[in-house]
This record gives sequence, C-alpha cells and structure tokens, in this order.
Amino acid sequence: QVQLVESGGGLVQPGGSLRLSCAASKIIFSTKVMAWHRQAPGKQREVVAFITSDGRANYADSVEGRFTISRDNAKNTLYLQMNSLKPEDTAVYYCNVYRMNYWGQGTQVTVSS
Repeated sequence: QVQLVESGGGLVQPGGSLRLSCAASKIIFSTKVMAWHRQAPGKQREVVAFITSDGRANYADSVEGRFTISRDNAKNTLYLQMNSLKPEDTAVYYCNVYRMNYWGQGTQVTVSS
C-alpha cells in the first residue's frame, strides 16, 4: 500500500523557519497531485498547500507568501518550506495524495516563545 513518512517538525520561535519533508513509496509519485495538510488541537484538518505533477502550486490564504510547497520527483519526496512562522501555525502536519486518505503519522510543528 501507499506509504507516506513525514519529517522535519520541531519547536521554533515566532518568526522562525522549518522545512518539512515527506517520503513517498508504492505510488507513481510523479503523476500525482500532492498536498500538505495540518490539524491543530480542537480544529478540523485543513489543506495548507497542493502541487501538481508539473509544479503548479496553490496555498491556503493563511499561509500564502510564507510557505512554499515543492517536489523532487526523482526522489519521490514532497517538501514544505515554512518561513515567518506564527503561533497559529502550531499543528500536526501531514502529507497526502490530494483528495485521498493515505494518512501517516504526521510531524509536529510547535511555534512558541
């Protein structure tokens, strides 16, 4: 079955940066629209960004201009560069094939002073 493994989360101060990675296996990664999601305590899971197979990206309004989604098809890896982090970005971050339900364990991002 599809396997997705997120990494790169951690504790960072407001205004700081992190880069998340997602290693994918058992899919034809290069043909898929991929997405990053997040879920904060007490809130529903939301789409943060998605990227098409040829690199077209779209972002939620809350992260536009601060986050950048990218992919390396040769490495079957999805990335999320997060800059100017805010406390409200605190959440567990997940990657997935867009509109699918291949959920992994996610990676925790905590933004706090």
